[in-house]
Amino acid sequence: MKNRLILSLLGSLLIVSGCSDQQQSAEQTAESSAKEVVVYSARAEHLIKPLFDEFTQQTGITVKFQTGNANALVERLKAEGTNSPADILMTVDAGNLWYAADQGLFQPMQSKVIETNIPPHLRDPEMLWTGLSVRARTIVYHTDRVKPADLSSYEALADDQWKGRLCLRNSGSVYNKSLIAAFIAHHGETQTETFVKGWVGNLAAKPQAKDSQVMEAILAGQCDVGIVNTYYFGALQEKMPDMPLKLFWANQDSTGTHINVSGAGILKNAPHKNAALTLIEWLSEKPAQQIYGALNKEYPANLDVTLDQQVESWG
Repeated sequence: MKNRLILSLLGSLLIVSGCSDQQQSAEQTAESSAKEVVVYSARAEHLIKPLFDEFTQQTGITVKFQTGNANALVERLKAEGTNSPADILMTVDAGNLWYAADQGLFQPMQSKVIETNIPPHLRDPEMLWTGLSVRARTIVYHTDRVKPADLSSYEALADDQWKGRLCLRNSGSVYNKSLIAAFIAHHGETQTETFVKGWVGNLAAKPQAKDSQVMEAILAGQCDVGIVNTYYFGALQEKMPDMPLKLFWANQDSTGTHINVSGAGILKNAPHKNAALTLIEWLSEKPAQQIYGALNKEYPANLDVTLDQQVESWG
């Protein structure tokens, strides 16, 4: 009787084990044959759709995407949890990527392709996300009212000579937060506070909501200099090729011009993990990087890619 009971229990275990193996195999098969990937993106549609369309044409994998504010997308993913349909979060600024990773939203990527294409300093150390394009945040000035010889560093914009001549984006911008974080890393909190107070004292107008508005204020004569991301400058330059604005590469005698990344990571609950990795790897390859730079007026994260002609013209 005892032996029959043991055999019966063993049989039940084998059935359960068999069902589990079959279920796992079915899930793996469904994943390997996935023909779609879902992206939540903080990048505007016109900057990413051409890339996704090209990816679909080359691989047959459809990209479904939704755009929105980075913070809102992170909160949405947290609320959706295991029920989220999203495979990838794509956003701008290492600050946003770090925050998403800190909230436990990403899973590590195992990819020799990404490791080969993207240098370590543009990737998360644990491969939770990778940069896909690089932007510089530097000084922009009016060529009729400012000489390049008058400019040197971000910190120098706190000097008295710029009183009433400086325009900045507001402190809520993640781009400014990252720049100030870099200052703290280089100079410490006390010295950074001194620089920022100097900036505030030199403001010619209320801080702007967008980098494009900073440049518009300079063109309108409200101020002479500002700090912007280079791709905003590129977008305005395309519309106004003869505008009297130029970029100045800050801090060439010290820490160098501040850079940041836009990038992506695979979500922890991604339903189509393999397809998601295929997309991110594809985005790191030379052809996609070339498109990325030309579309967004950014620098490729893949250092083997030739710069867009307009971007290269900035020096």
